[in-house]
Amino acid sequence: MKNLIVGQSGGPTAVINSSLFGVIKEGMNQKERIDHIYGMINGIEGFLKDRYIDLEEELTSEQLQCLRTTPGAFLGSCRYKLPEDLSDPVYPKLFKKFNALNIGYFFYIGGNDSMDTVSKLSRYAASHRESVRIIGIPKTIDNDLVMTDHTPGFGSAAKYVASSVAEIGIDASVYEAKSVTIIEIMGRHAGWLTAASVLARKFKGDNPVLIYLPEVPFEMDHFLHDLEEAFKTKNNLVVCVSEGIHDKDGTFICEYSGEAGVDTFGHKMLTGCGKYLENYVKNHLKVKVRSVELNVNQRCSTFTQSLTDAREASIAGSSAVTAALDGNTGKMVSFVRDKEPGYDISCELVDVNEVCNKEKTVPLEWITKDGTDIADDFITYARPLIQGNPAIPMKNGLPNYAYRK
Repeated sequence: MKNLIVGQSGGPTAVINSSLFGVIKEGMNQKERIDHIYGMINGIEGFLKDRYIDLEEELTSEQLQCLRTTPGAFLGSCRYKLPEDLSDPVYPKLFKKFNALNIGYFFYIGGNDSMDTVSKLSRYAASHRESVRIIGIPKTIDNDLVMTDHTPGFGSAAKYVASSVAEIGIDASVYEAKSVTIIEIMGRHAGWLTAASVLARKFKGDNPVLIYLPEVPFEMDHFLHDLEEAFKTKNNLVVCVSEGIHDKDGTFICEYSGEAGVDTFGHKMLTGCGKYLENYVKNHLKVKVRSVELNVNQRCSTFTQSLTDAREASIAGSSAVTAALDGNTGKMVSFVRDKEPGYDISCELVDVNEVCNKEKTVPLEWITKDGTDIADDFITYARPLIQGNPAIPMKNGLPNYAYRK
């Protein structure tokens, strides 16, 4: 009998806890092979400080069900980067802790940087004959992991973006005076989430009239021209931009007004391109302009959680457990879309070393009209991912979320 341990890493999503639910539930179903089910508090960083809990003791059956619709990361998260050098003392320290807890199965729910952690741990385990089986469970609203059709978290975030853009568009159209509303959406190098704003359109020519992704260089003069052309047929313009839009030299537009900070992984922390563009348009076109940053709600809003997304996230978690029990390690769970009519997916395993430190961007053929619009192929791809609404457990008029004291 071995024990299982699971952690969450990176930014939360609306369904990261659905994947955790899948791991816990499948672990409980495998009690003849799995004894304890542990959860790392704040990922690898917290585990190094001996912060973990027994999830079966922590969660009642009611709380376990509530976990599926609980926003944020129930176990807490981290952005801890393991050293590139596998001879660093942190690795034997980690595996000593694994062995002390009789850990046989390690699962990490996260995005690109988290898969980097899975890769390093599995490579160290292989080179030192450690028996712990290590599996990555994909998670990111950015949808930028390679070798999977899409990632858990993207569908719900896409649904939030499309719903919010539709609501903002209705609000922006109540007055006759010319106006521009700029909506800044997450996405550093990959514009999948911003592309989802196209799903808000109800008819041809509806808002958002312009959509800009980081896959195509952004030019300020062209932007003004695009707005002037759009004003010829519409008074109230909604424009959606990725936070990572940049000019032809690679400079982020948000950097025009100052330097962007850097996180622990060396990524620039981008924010403010919407506000910069707001002032730029106001000064040049002399019309009413406002900017809206969707901010953290686009990551993990429960009320726009996609039922499809939640179900698939849970399946990813349970598939990871069965994969480890079957002897697999150094893998990531991957979604493969059925080629038959309709929509369905199956789970496969891919080499995590082929996933980490790579990015899947929106295909250029899905970006049209000189980089200002999104093709129907994207709509066909994304629409199945936002379907359905889960029943949210309520208590005293509010959502009943699972929580740790």
